[in-house]
Amino acid sequence: MLRGLFDKKNLNKNDYHGTYIINRSYFAGKQADWQYDHFRFEIKNNDSIYFYSTNGAKILKTYKGKISTTDNYVSARLILHMDSNTHHIMLQNPTIIRSAWSFILIFHSPKFNNVYFKKGDWEPLSE
Repeated sequence: MLRGLFDKKNLNKNDYHGTYIINRSYFAGKQADWQYDHFRFEIKNNDSIYFYSTNGAKILKTYKGKISTTDNYVSARLILHMDSNTHHIMLQNPTIIRSAWSFILIFHSPKFNNVYFKKGDWEPLSE
């Protein structure tokens, strides 16, 4: 039997801990590949969030903050508390889309519109 995220109906704060990459399956193509190589983030067990502006494997800039959740819903909703000088993708709290086996975080960017992240480890794209 699967444990953790998959054996319960609702998300809690601990489910958000982990590393996130661009979900390239939503709008596959050059733009998704570019975003994949330029943005990723992680939420640590101490509720710190680190958003990385990257160029492939190289981290160019790190934006820091904290997370919390609200329990006003069936599943805990993620709330960002970013430092004042943050990246445009991290200006608003994400929308969470849940499936039976996972979830994605959708951030609204004034430059890119919706940006989709999923849990995962960054790996170089093969050409």
